[in-house]
Amino acid sequence: MQVDNYVTSDMVIGLGSGHASNLAIQHLGQKLRQGCLTNILGIPTSVASASVATKAGIPVDKYEDNMQIDFAFVDADVVEEGTLAAVIGRRKIEGDESIIEEKCIMRTARNLVFMVNEKQYTKHADGSIPVLVKTGNWLEAAEEIDDLFLGDAEVWRRPTHGHADPLGGNFPLVTKEGHYVLDVIFTSPILDLAEVAKTLDEIDGVVNHGVISGIDCTAIVASTTGIIVINNLSKLHS
Repeated sequence: MQVDNYVTSDMVIGLGSGHASNLAIQHLGQKLRQGCLTNILGIPTSVASASVATKAGIPVDKYEDNMQIDFAFVDADVVEEGTLAAVIGRRKIEGDESIIEEKCIMRTARNLVFMVNEKQYTKHADGSIPVLVKTGNWLEAAEEIDDLFLGDAEVWRRPTHGHADPLGGNFPLVTKEGHYVLDVIFTSPILDLAEVAKTLDEIDGVVNHGVISGIDCTAIVASTTGIIVINNLSKLHS
């Protein structure tokens, strides 16, 4: 399994979420039980990955600021061809999960791997980007985002349950840090994820978002013909 190329004993590992991540976590648990690995500590990025790790027998701990993480892997929602900029956070947020914390784990990791299928590895990304906004002026932030991407995207506030609408219904999702989540749903191809991230960062009220760019990383792409490993060893964006 590809994860074997990155993991050795005595490592702190960021454990991502998703189908491929679950398989990797289960594989690492098996290696621990077989004695092929020792003294591994997992830092889950979600409630789901924590559950899978615990069942697999991997000791886990919560992420803390300034924590040293040797390696991290995650199922990305999409990875941009060439730059390896990625989008995370489209899945439902549960419990104490945090896009902010998940991004910190990835940026802290000495080695980072995004796992996607060939349809998710694309020159021009599409779909939604989650954006965290302050609750006090969320509507102003949403309107500014809508104006900036007019004709290219729709902006909806994410609900905790029920059907979504632009205002998030009667039960808008509030993250553990106290922010709303706006799903910026692009109806046109995204030409440059890093530029979108830069634009979002400059909007008053935006706290963070699901774009990760400008870091050294690897994409492992599952295709119909096998596994493709793509490295990005130069930081193309600030």
